[in-house]
Amino acid sequence: MVEVTGTLANWISTRQEIPAAVRHEGKRTLLNFLGCGLGGSHDPAIEHALGVLRPLSGPAQASLLGRRERLDMLSAAFINAAAANVQDFDDTHLASVIHPAAPVAPVVLALAEQSRTSGAALLDALIRGIEVACRIGNALTPWHYSRGWHITSTCGAIGAAAAASRLLDLDEMQTANALGLSASQSAGLVESLGSMAKSLGVGGAARNGLFAALLARQGFTASPGTLAAFLRIFGDEPRPEALTDGLGSHWESARNVCKPYPCGVVLHPVIDLLLELRKEVQADAVARIVVTANPLLRQRTDRRRPRSAREAQVSLQHAVGVCLVYGAAGLSEFSDERTAEPAVQAFGDKVEIIDDASLPIEAVKLAVHTSNGPAIVRRVDQARLMSDAEIEAKVRGLAAFGAPHCDAARLIAAAWAVDDLPDAAELARRGGA
Repeated sequence: MVEVTGTLANWISTRQEIPAAVRHEGKRTLLNFLGCGLGGSHDPAIEHALGVLRPLSGPAQASLLGRRERLDMLSAAFINAAAANVQDFDDTHLASVIHPAAPVAPVVLALAEQSRTSGAALLDALIRGIEVACRIGNALTPWHYSRGWHITSTCGAIGAAAAASRLLDLDEMQTANALGLSASQSAGLVESLGSMAKSLGVGGAARNGLFAALLARQGFTASPGTLAAFLRIFGDEPRPEALTDGLGSHWESARNVCKPYPCGVVLHPVIDLLLELRKEVQADAVARIVVTANPLLRQRTDRRRPRSAREAQVSLQHAVGVCLVYGAAGLSEFSDERTAEPAVQAFGDKVEIIDDASLPIEAVKLAVHTSNGPAIVRRVDQARLMSDAEIEAKVRGLAAFGAPHCDAARLIAAAWAVDDLPDAAELARRGGA
């Protein structure tokens, strides 16, 4: 499997035109990331992390989304990655359940502030980094996640290194070393979901991927077999061919989607169904709800009474409660206040989960049993996808929530026009305070 690293490194470092449709999906991902970074920029977890990193930071090299501070590149990459992921509102590659932009995008933003680079080059590096992260994830799915590894943190670090290598214009050997060095630093546990520690893993992925590429540029080397060892160690039956099959012609990055709700993506089809069903049934009439889904739903979201907004982000019972009680599933519904409400908590005892491994992750069956009529049965095979206009509205809402001083309209315009920006640092400047 050692040759896989060389093939991947060659593709990352070789000039190749990226199709327009793929670049458009990359812009959607970039815009969504910027909004998520603004929305999470003043979250308590970010404030705590800054309390540690601010006095330790080196030169003020890179901007923080939604804030006036500037930190050294590594620290800024950490904070921006953590902020973009902290509300669980970031993008998702459904095949692997990776949230790839959070660990990858902060790296290219930080580097763009160090040396003048075009927006087109930044977008190119972002797409390649996301492509690598998703392909690594595909090679390890489903064993990696089921073993308890947080795939966004572990595979995201390698994607971050790929993006940094591209923007730093590393050659093939240096890029291969960067991939190996990032794999050597990969870490993150599923157990951290629902706690601040999730942000530690995602922020660390961005910082470690950037660190790996910077080390490789200075001549720091890795074993040629590191990436192959990573696959063997982190997956029961790894598929190394997933890293290179169709590379440059089939784009996993184009399969990345943006979330309409700030919670675990496995909850989204349930939310879609319940928001529709609320037109037919009132919350106080619901006696029991049976949710049949891929086992991943139960494994990751069976939290009957979440104790905080962070736990609510990965609680099926909470999602059911807020959808039926409030008819909404936005940031205010996934808050500490809503988590503590008795009417929402009551659904902790009304939800039954049935595992069905034949169902894909994005599908769900729902049976709502009421006290005054027959059960209402529905099924959805995929959560709804967001349009460009909906992503723009989401970014405006996130900016208003987390960084109301930011000119969201200017940031949105810059993200859509990133191909034409002569200086990609303009994105970071518009995303700051």
